[in-house]
This record gives sequence, structure tokens and C-alpha cells, in this order.
Amino acid sequence: MADATMRVSFDLTQKDLKYFRRVMRDVREKHAKSSEEEVLSACRQLIEGIARTSAPDFVRDRVGKLEILIDMLEDAEWGLSGRDRDRVLRGMAYFAEPDDMIPDKVPVLGFLDDAIMVELVVTELEHEIEAYQDFCIYRERRATRGGKGKNLTPRAQLLDSRRQALHDRMRRRRSRRRARGSSGSSSRVYLW
Repeated sequence: MADATMRVSFDLTQKDLKYFRRVMRDVREKHAKSSEEEVLSACRQLIEGIARTSAPDFVRDRVGKLEILIDMLEDAEWGLSGRDRDRVLRGMAYFAEPDDMIPDKVPVLGFLDDAIMVELVVTELEHEIEAYQDFCIYRERRATRGGKGKNLTPRAQLLDSRRQALHDRMRRRRSRRRARGSSGSSSRVYLW
């Protein structure tokens, strides 16, 4: 007999999303003095903890997305700083909270709140993630091109120029999204 699977899906209403926003705000305030390393360490522990369990694939997939946020902060060539860096850290603060809405030890459902929060954070940080992924692709292409040609700009200059353009793009897109959201045409619930 083949293993049976069951697909369960649910919709979060605006009321639900507002609840998660409030939870995120409360946790951020609680961890305002937490260091960057404490937040990153908590995220790594969550990823590792889930890897050691039989958590459902959808939870593993969602929580695995935290890795790109960690990479984004630790990538010296990406150079995320100031308010942009703080924005990503604030998004990750929820995962530094040891008291989850659903305790992680609860079988199957224990990581559900983490998966939901990751999905909301990743959605909120979509422009940052897109810009970083574009930077990584560009960097990889530059590395595979090598040093052919005599008038090439040094690699560091090229990367810095591309990084700056992508940081600017990310800020513009975020600003436009905020403007659309405040005009009442968006149904998004911002986490911060």
C-alpha cells in the first residue's frame, strides 16, 4: 500500500494577518536589545532543529528560506547596512523568541507558526531578497567570465556598482509598494 498524503491549506484573513503583525511587533520590541549574532544564532538553531525532526516538507521549505536572509546579512560583498540591514534583522527577530505561539515540541504543528512567520517575513522582504539574488547571479557570472579583455573594470568596482544599483532598486520598489498600500488599493498587512 502506497503512503497516503493529505493536503491541507488555509487562508489567513486580514484579522489573522493583523494578529501576526501584532505578534511580530511585540517580539521585535522584546528583542530590541538582542544583538545581530543572537538573532542569527536563533535562526540557525531553528533551521538545524527542524532538520533534526520529521517536520512536514512545507515547514522545511518555508523555514529554509531563512538561510537566504542569513546569507544576505553575512555577505560582505553585498554590504547591506543601515536601515536596510536593520529591516532584515527586525524581520528575523521573531525567530529569536523561545516562546512560540505553538511550542516546537508539538508533533507536526509545532513549527507551523514559524513557517507562517517566515512566509510573511519573506513576503515583506521580497524586494530585498530579489535584489540579493540578482546580485549573487551577477557575481557568479562575473566570476565565470574571468579576466578576458584588456579594458575590464576591476571586479570590486563592478560588484560595487551593481550592488549600489540593486540597493537603490530595492529601496525604490519598497517605497512604491508602501505608497500603493497607503492609498488603500492594497490589501497587504505590513509586519513593520
